[in-house]
Amino acid sequence: MPLFGNTFSPKKTPPRKSASLSNLHALDRSTREIELGLEYGAPVLNIGGQSLKFEDGQWVTDSGGNTPSKEVQKLKKRNMQLEEENNLLKLKIELLLDMLTETTAESHLIQKELEDMKNHYKRKK
Repeated sequence: MPLFGNTFSPKKTPPRKSASLSNLHALDRSTREIELGLEYGAPVLNIGGQSLKFEDGQWVTDSGGNTPSKEVQKLKKRNMQLEEENNLLKLKIELLLDMLTETTAESHLIQKELEDMKNHYKRKK
């Protein structure tokens, strides 16, 4: 028999109230962003004085008048020009090799004909 009264019996907990009394959960995303101010925009990152923004799945520099981005554009343009020039030079080399091959084949053919004529002339004598 317990000394101070009844055995351990906790009080019953009261029933829980509704989780949310607002109807904001029923709104679509754009309306919620407007109502609650959840329009964050693109993530921005500052590293070493360079500001980067995440757009379309890539990190791009902010267009705040950064000279490095202009330099990058110039370098990309120069790179494209050099690649085009390189392709043209490769084409010219291939053409020159074809011409050399053709000339060498003709030279060998003429040399063989000359030797045949010499041999034919020697047989007649």
